[in-house]
Amino acid sequence: MKLAAEHNWARKFPELGTGPISVEPCVSPEYFGKEKEKIFKRVWQKLGRVEEFPGPGSWKLKPMPIWDTSILLVRGNDGQIRGFHNVCSHRGNAVVWGDQPYGRGRHFFCHFHGWTYDLEGHLIDVPEEEEFYDTFKRCENGLTPVAVEVWEGFVFAHLDPNPETSLADYLGEAGDRLSGFPYGEMTATYSYNTILNCNWKVAQDAFSEAYHVTTIHAGSFPKGFASKLWDVTMIGPHHSGAVHMTDQGEPTPVSALAHRLATSSIAKRGERTELPPMVNPNRNPSFAFELAVLFPNFLVHIMDGLYFTHQFEPISVDQTRWEGIQYFRPPRNAGERFSQEHGQLLQRNAWLEDTATMEATHAALKSGAKKAMHLQDEEVLIRHCYKVVDEYVNA
Repeated sequence: MKLAAEHNWARKFPELGTGPISVEPCVSPEYFGKEKEKIFKRVWQKLGRVEEFPGPGSWKLKPMPIWDTSILLVRGNDGQIRGFHNVCSHRGNAVVWGDQPYGRGRHFFCHFHGWTYDLEGHLIDVPEEEEFYDTFKRCENGLTPVAVEVWEGFVFAHLDPNPETSLADYLGEAGDRLSGFPYGEMTATYSYNTILNCNWKVAQDAFSEAYHVTTIHAGSFPKGFASKLWDVTMIGPHHSGAVHMTDQGEPTPVSALAHRLATSSIAKRGERTELPPMVNPNRNPSFAFELAVLFPNFLVHIMDGLYFTHQFEPISVDQTRWEGIQYFRPPRNAGERFSQEHGQLLQRNAWLEDTATMEATHAALKSGAKKAMHLQDEEVLIRHCYKVVDEYVNA
C-alpha cells in the first residue's frame, strides 16, 4: 500500500503495519485465557499509591480477579510496603474479611480459627498449636508474598514473589520519560470506577487516541483539542504521545474564571514548566497532556497543575473494572477549590462520554458482523497495543 504524505506514524513505525486488526482478541474467551496466563500473571501491575499507606499498619485490600486472588498490601514497622495473598495458611480462609478496602492495625487475625500474622506476614500465633504434628512449622507458614516495588509513588506488584525483571527494568525508558513529575505533591484526589460490560482492550482503546475528540467530546470540550497526536514514541511494550489544544476552543465564562484561579483543567493553556524534559520537549504552548500507557493497562496523563490515571482491570473477556483518578495539589483557598471542582467535573464528563461508547462497541463486535477493525494513522497507539498483546499471547 502506498502511504500518503500525512501518514507520519506508519512511516515512523513500519513494523506495526497498516492492515486491519482482527476483532478476535476482544471477543474470544480462549484468547482472553492466554492473556490472563501470559500477560497479566507475568507482568507488573499498579495496585495503589504510597499516600494510601500513611504509617506502619496501614493496609489496603485489592481484589485481583485476573490473578484469581486478592492482594493485601501493608506498610510494615520498617516503613516498607509489602504484598501478600489474602489467604490464611491454615485452611485457606480470607485473613481480611468484609468489604472494607482500607484499615490500620498491628497484626492480621483470621476470624475462622484465630491464626495471627504480623505486618511482615509472619505467622506469630496459632491457637492450640500443640495439637498439630511435627510436620507443621510456624516459620514456614506465613502469608504467601507477592513482589512489591514503588515507582514515583505508584505501588506495583508482581504475582511472582521473585520476578525475573525488576519494576525499574520493566518500565525502562518509559519510566524515565515520566519520572520527575511532582506526583507526590498532588494528593487531592477525585476517583471514579465502574464495571464495564466490555473487553479491557475495547475500554482502553477509547483512551488511546484523539481521533474521537471532535465528535464524542463536542459537548464537554467543543473545538478544544486536535484529533492528531504529537511526539509519539514506542518504548518496548509501552507507548506515549501528546494531545494538543486547538486555537478554536473558547472557554465558557465559568471556565475562564476557573482558569484564572488555578490550573485544574486540561483545557487551560499554560507554560508547562513542571513537565519532565522528555515530555513536550519543545515546550509547545498548545500542549494539553501526555497520553502514556504503561503496558498492559495503566494510563498516566500528566500536565501542569494536575495529572490523572486510568486503569482497565480485566474481570472476564466481557467485563472490565475501570478506575479513573484525578490528582491535584490540595487547594489553598476557596478559589483554588472552586477551580478544582470545576476542572474535575469537566474531565469527569469527558470520561462519561468515553465510557458511554464501550459496551455498545463490545456488543457489536461480539455479534460477529465484523471480523476486523480498520485503524487510521492517528490510532497508532491502539495498533501498537494489539501487536504487543499478540506477541505476548503467541510467544
